Amino acid sequence: METHEELDRGLKNRHVQLISIGGAIGTGLFLGAGKTIQLTGPSILLSYTITGCIIFLIMRALGELMLSNLKYHSFLDFIADYLGNKAAFVTGWTYWFCWIAIAMADLTATGMYVSYWLPDIPQWLPEIIALALLLGLNLVAVGLFGEMEFWFALIKVVAIIALIIAGAFMIFTGFKTSAGSVRISNLWQHGGFFPKGANGFMLSFQMATFAFCGVELVGLIGGETSDPKSVLPKAINTIPLRIILFYLGSLFMIMSIYPWSSLSADQSPFVQVFSEIGVAAAASIVNLVVLSSAMSACNSAIYSTSRMVRSLAQEGSAPSHFTKLTRNRVPGNALVFSTLVIFLAVVMNFFVPSRIFTMISSIATICFLFIWGMIVFTHMRYRKTNSKLAKKNTFKLPLFPYTNYLVFLFLAFVLFVLALAEDTREALIFSPLWFLALLGIYHVKFEKKKPIFNKIFHLFDSQK
Repeated sequence: METHEELDRGLKNRHVQLISIGGAIGTGLFLGAGKTIQLTGPSILLSYTITGCIIFLIMRALGELMLSNLKYHSFLDFIADYLGNKAAFVTGWTYWFCWIAIAMADLTATGMYVSYWLPDIPQWLPEIIALALLLGLNLVAVGLFGEMEFWFALIKVVAIIALIIAGAFMIFTGFKTSAGSVRISNLWQHGGFFPKGANGFMLSFQMATFAFCGVELVGLIGGETSDPKSVLPKAINTIPLRIILFYLGSLFMIMSIYPWSSLSADQSPFVQVFSEIGVAAAASIVNLVVLSSAMSACNSAIYSTSRMVRSLAQEGSAPSHFTKLTRNRVPGNALVFSTLVIFLAVVMNFFVPSRIFTMISSIATICFLFIWGMIVFTHMRYRKTNSKLAKKNTFKLPLFPYTNYLVFLFLAFVLFVLALAEDTREALIFSPLWFLALLGIYHVKFEKKKPIFNKIFHLFDSQK
């Protein structure tokens, strides 16, 4: 295996900072905020605050691990070191599946968003063009991935800042909308801050958690910067500020402009706000934003799955052919493999009922909880088994080990919440099948050493 090859550290500080911002802003905020608010009410602000704090702790644990050894290029590397190859195998392929499922959903959404402007073209055409474009950019250099993500994130950031500025202007000028006066008291004058009671507030954690899926990508990206010791801590430490500004700021303004009960669950509140202040092209503007958001998620999926497959190959958990780098020092074989799987998923989407497709996406989201739990658990093992190295690390998770236990408690609570809703309960029931399948494959591949399976698994190794 050609594990001596090093990935290109071509990402700049501005790339990582904007990617870390964009990673915490999904299409759910732009398209799904209306539905989220309808189901929960203003208390969604509190659930996002709590969830954001937990995410920050997870990212601090991840950052401490990544900076403990600069040879690490993904969290899979330190999971293998501290928890063993079986844990790395299950975690790596689970993370790969998470992002493949996200790419499936967002690539399909890309076709839908383009069809808004070009309704006469088949939906699959922009999907294929988008996938080919993103693969090409990722193959050329990691810097182009960073550049693409930089502009995708910038579009989302500008849209949110524009909403916040417009909302502040409407509040201070006493602007009147079709739903009444714009005022901060709209947050509690329509049924209180918890209009849906304790049950509605609990269910909001399901949506808040979904919104942050993928934020750990900063840990993968940090391994391909020229100065990870400076860039990674800065990106992680500003997560709370970004959550306050982008999530809480935008939702606060939306619910001040419109009473939560008057927001449409079927329409983006961003469209409603921009239309209210006389922006005629509001729907097209928001469509551009959600298109960039979907493309961003797909771009991140191609990037992250290729790095994860390469890490798996370095550990012997995937064909060694995937360890090879191109002359641009990007994992070309792994990139093509992940892209082909994503493309196959789009083809299957024409034949598989939407209910099953939703199930796969829900299972992937549950798998993210597993990934976060493994990161925090690995951090505990690192602190206990490598205490001398931990003392030298200047970027630490505060209040260890109590913050680790707090994260585990929160993840268990979210699993409980997922069991309450019917659509996610089914995914929760079927998720163990994925882990059992991975454990079975690992047992056959590494523990029973069946020759037929090994020949299939090492099919690409003959090219070494």
